Amino acid sequence: MAKELTLENLIERGLDKSVSAEALQLISSSPAAECWQKISQEILNPELPFALHKILHETVFSDWDATTQGPPPAWFPSNEQIQTTNIAQLMKVLKLDSYEALHAWSVTNRADFWKLMIERLGIQFKKEFTEIVDLSKGAEFPRWLVDAKLNITESCFNAPAHATAIVSQSEGGTLSTMTYKRLNSLTNRVANALMDAGFKPGDTIAVDMPMTAESVAIYLGIIRAGGVVVSIADSFAPHEIEMRLKLAKAKAIFTQDYIPRAGKHLPLYARVVAANAPKAIVIPCKHGETVRLQLRDGDLTWEQFLSDNNQFDSIVRLPSDYTNILFSSGTTGEPKAIPWTQTTPIKSAVDGHLHHDIQSGDVVAWPTNLGWMMGPWLIYASLINQATIALYDGAPTGRAFGEFVQNARVTMLGVVPSLVKTWKNTSCMKGLDWRRIKAFSSTGECSNPDDMLFLMSLADYRPVIEYCGGTEIGGGYITSTLVQSAAPATFTTPTLGLDFTILDENGQPTDNGEVFLIPPSIGLSTELLNKDHHEVYFEGTPDLARRNEKAEPPHANPLRRHGDQIERLAGGYYRIHGRVDDTMNIGGIKVSSAEIERTLNTVNGIRETAAIAVSPEDGGPSRLVVYAVLLPDAEILKDKLKDALQAEIKAHLNPLFRIHDVVIAEALPRTASNKVMRRVLRDKYRSANVKI
Repeated sequence: MAKELTLENLIERGLDKSVSAEALQLISSSPAAECWQKISQEILNPELPFALHKILHETVFSDWDATTQGPPPAWFPSNEQIQTTNIAQLMKVLKLDSYEALHAWSVTNRADFWKLMIERLGIQFKKEFTEIVDLSKGAEFPRWLVDAKLNITESCFNAPAHATAIVSQSEGGTLSTMTYKRLNSLTNRVANALMDAGFKPGDTIAVDMPMTAESVAIYLGIIRAGGVVVSIADSFAPHEIEMRLKLAKAKAIFTQDYIPRAGKHLPLYARVVAANAPKAIVIPCKHGETVRLQLRDGDLTWEQFLSDNNQFDSIVRLPSDYTNILFSSGTTGEPKAIPWTQTTPIKSAVDGHLHHDIQSGDVVAWPTNLGWMMGPWLIYASLINQATIALYDGAPTGRAFGEFVQNARVTMLGVVPSLVKTWKNTSCMKGLDWRRIKAFSSTGECSNPDDMLFLMSLADYRPVIEYCGGTEIGGGYITSTLVQSAAPATFTTPTLGLDFTILDENGQPTDNGEVFLIPPSIGLSTELLNKDHHEVYFEGTPDLARRNEKAEPPHANPLRRHGDQIERLAGGYYRIHGRVDDTMNIGGIKVSSAEIERTLNTVNGIRETAAIAVSPEDGGPSRLVVYAVLLPDAEILKDKLKDALQAEIKAHLNPLFRIHDVVIAEALPRTASNKVMRRVLRDKYRSANVKI
């Protein structure tokens, strides 16, 4: 590759002649890592075509041996950068000289690790714990913060009152800010209003809203009053909203009249009404044209509901008391109802502190929603670390969002990979100044290396923290850091305080297989509201014998099932290849095949369907492929069938789920017990469609 690249090639791709000569000289005379460091920092910039960035990266690492060195990196931390990180500060406190030593210490001394992090984050207690963790019932059922009493919202307001808690902007609007003092005041007004309305600690109250300053205050206010938030995504159809309300036994719901997107009014309150929701508090969309609604009897406007009293003493709770009920798909049609406790947010905040290096004064943006775990994660990871939450109420797919990132002075930007692909395909972020970003983070889907290299190029090659976990973890189990080199679309470490092992189909260690977590850890769920937690996560998994005589707990650990297929690469890197079960990530949202099939099987002319997720050959987000078996008399053209299936998903499941392809089949392959063999369909589709 290096020999093929000429001066003319570089000039054609937009590089000045003298700079092109300098680049070629560097390539011919410098080691790859040193060469790329200079080229990425001194020669390349976001204004140059990405094709130039890509060919230079490929050329610099053309002789790189990935089998022994791992995938070629695109970012290397300097010693100066490392020393400014929260991880480096923690290593100094513990007198450890490497990240590897830090991780080993964190999983060998789990109680000490979590105690130290609770102190560093300033977690507030009404009554201090007598023991960090009680493992008398084993690692599957730990009791964290024994005898403690707290309300986790108190720990969200350790920053100075005048500091900015939220910077926000609606589509077509201007920037506005909310201080920690104002957010605390609004949170208290919500809590007082809930108490005045007769709600009691432990009551479940849903939130089905876009991510706005008001929704953050509502979220915190419910928890401050001792209530439990029921998280519902604002994209869900009425049937999916109704299912979640019933599973959580919600007694009320906060929602918005409509969602403004691209000049349109997308109804939200109307969907909540169609879902037979309980009493609703309806927040008006303040931006653009006002839409007048006829509320149901008993429903309230935001103004009618909100208390004028901005003083409130948080309701004291036990560590095991619920704060939030979230939903995550399993392999059946009904989503798992996963409760977060008063301790779960500590995991979110610790991951933000250590792996995303969120510090006081940082500005954190992550296009998300309270219906998904990254919504609550964003609140806790930002506020507990005394940072600013950056919220854009609009579609993050276009330039307006990029301008918001620039103008809000975002320092940590989270994404889902499919969003980056859209930016790359449309070149919509060209010319923006994202130099204040010190790190990106990517989660929700498998990443594509080219797309992540493109993302890094938008901000003078800041690293991408690949981050993967789950609602039932409260954060991540595998991640990257700002103290290790970043190779696009790869991970570098288990999260601190947690560890995992990779096993093959026979339960033996392997470098490419199913990942199993090694408990305990703050954040890991211990119960599900509608399923057998032990059956879902522990039944049939092997025990992991002690590897260290001083390890905690002092007995064998049962491994915890997670469901990802993971590969250990050379150079200390990891890559995730999607799910091993019948759950998939489509557009950053976890959904089961059964949920999709349940919806599609109602379409006229359909006998049965099988939904599978197929990853592109070059990596990246999974694509939804549907195998359809038609009724004997049905005559439907493929394109018409695809349109009908897509319309059904939009109306009854989630409009964000896009069908990539439909395959009409005579029958579906099944096991002897009549289960659909979706892996066979995946293999069959890949072999017939090499490029997808």
